[in-house]
Amino acid sequence: MSLEEEARRLDAADPLPTLRGEFHVPPAPGGPHAEAAYFAGNSLGLQPRRAADLLREELDDWARLAVEAHTRGRRPWVAYHEPLREPAARLVGALPHEVVAMNSLTVNLHLLMASFYRPAGSRTRIVIEDAAFPSDSYAVASQAVHHGLDPAGTVVRLRPRPGEDVLRTEDVLAYLEREGGTVALVLLGGVNYLTGQLMDIPAITKAGRAAGAVVGWDLAHAAGNVPLRLHDWDVDFAAWCTYKYLNGGPGAVAGCFVHERHVRDASVPKLSGWWGTDPSVRFRMDPDIAPPASADAWQLSNPPILALAPVLASLEIFDRVGMDALRAKSERLTGYLASRLAPVAGVEIVTPSDPAARGAQLSLRVPDAGGLTRRLAEAHGVIADAREPDIVRLAPVPLYCTFHDCHRAAEALADLLKR
Repeated sequence: MSLEEEARRLDAADPLPTLRGEFHVPPAPGGPHAEAAYFAGNSLGLQPRRAADLLREELDDWARLAVEAHTRGRRPWVAYHEPLREPAARLVGALPHEVVAMNSLTVNLHLLMASFYRPAGSRTRIVIEDAAFPSDSYAVASQAVHHGLDPAGTVVRLRPRPGEDVLRTEDVLAYLEREGGTVALVLLGGVNYLTGQLMDIPAITKAGRAAGAVVGWDLAHAAGNVPLRLHDWDVDFAAWCTYKYLNGGPGAVAGCFVHERHVRDASVPKLSGWWGTDPSVRFRMDPDIAPPASADAWQLSNPPILALAPVLASLEIFDRVGMDALRAKSERLTGYLASRLAPVAGVEIVTPSDPAARGAQLSLRVPDAGGLTRRLAEAHGVIADAREPDIVRLAPVPLYCTFHDCHRAAEALADLLKR
């Protein structure tokens, strides 16, 4: 049996058949195949076919009802985020009143830090990973400045050991035990965007909170990728985007989690706006806010309906399939891809080899990452992305990637790197 035949056999026999047909897969930009082998879902997920139907319904309600669609539409706009609440809560392991869809990821991180980064005395530091996504680096530095602090001494960037690519959990825990009295906030990426490492969220959260710090998580690369139990893990807050693994569309409305103990605490300070007041009194137009005991209290403005509709379409798929089944398939796909890439000369996989320490991503150290990514697309129809100077990221997203896609990627890399 050829390697290609084996890949097709694995697709045919997999316990979770591909849901590829529920998404628009782009045509291959080159090579012998009609469709792309799409491995860039960690940057922008594919469009659910149902998204266009939901958008058309909202456009139709706007045309027919205009302002009355706020209360008389098929899904009344005044409460449009409500149908997303329970699916989102199930997705991240939260109670429904702990989550809300709103804003964009970095806006949500700033709103949450306005509430939970409260430097005082010697407890001022913000702990992030050295390979944090740039937006997180900018956000925490600006929060330090906002409080009159010097980011150079306030923001602590935890680095891997010399010669290693990923942070060891024991090193994070050791820092928190040693320096925890100076730490006001721990804000790490649940899955690191560059290396694909899945952090030990429960262990780090427990250690950070034991040290007296607030612990928040950027789940941009974790939500829809790995199972989460934010409530049970006692996470203080979290935020995520919905355009990567959650397939909500470019710039889609993001998600936000605030633990129940905080949403029940009226003394937690917030930056407030109209949509953060209790909906039962919102239209009384009172000058004083009456925030509900839910994550909705962190909302500012009425949500963009046309940006929420595709998120709803995607969450319906996640709710139907379930994260446990998707995670199991993700491990099978990612493991298969890793096994096919291991013998390819010129490829170094920097993502952890332990399936429990990674999501649906393999980061490869290769020469000329940008040029190689272009040639993968043009010569083989394999769409990945590069992080200069030397990282190519492949995300075998279980909703629409197949074993045959992984076979194509491995064959393409072997072909290009031997030239």
